[in-house]
Amino acid sequence: MATATIGETTAREAWRLLVELAFANKARFMATMAEFDLTPVQGHVLRLLEPERPLPMNDLAGALHCDASNVTGLVDRLEQRRLVERRPGPRDRRVKELLLTPEGVELRTRVLERMWEPPEAIAGLSARDQQALAEILRRALDR
Repeated sequence: MATATIGETTAREAWRLLVELAFANKARFMATMAEFDLTPVQGHVLRLLEPERPLPMNDLAGALHCDASNVTGLVDRLEQRRLVERRPGPRDRRVKELLLTPEGVELRTRVLERMWEPPEAIAGLSARDQQALAEILRRALDR
């Protein structure tokens, strides 16, 4: 991989390398989702939904950076597969909350297990480098 070009900051290079790593593994992610007959967005939704924690559909739309009307079709398909259910909100029945079904919890667990398997680019690093990378990324996410 090329080093930083003149004028490219270390932070910019680090971000560029993370983006390149993500794009290099995009096909792997898509193939993993296809194993479970999910689209990448459906897999992302399962990642966002936590067992026993209802999520308002508007919050899901915000997390996906899309209009709430786009979430309806997405949720319809997950509901048809009996992975999620919609419930009226406890404070406002107009608000629809999403909750994973038992089937959804089970599939989410399997999807996350596969999703979190590191690619060779990470698995091939020394244990020390893996630990350092994890610590650095954890700090970056905690900001």
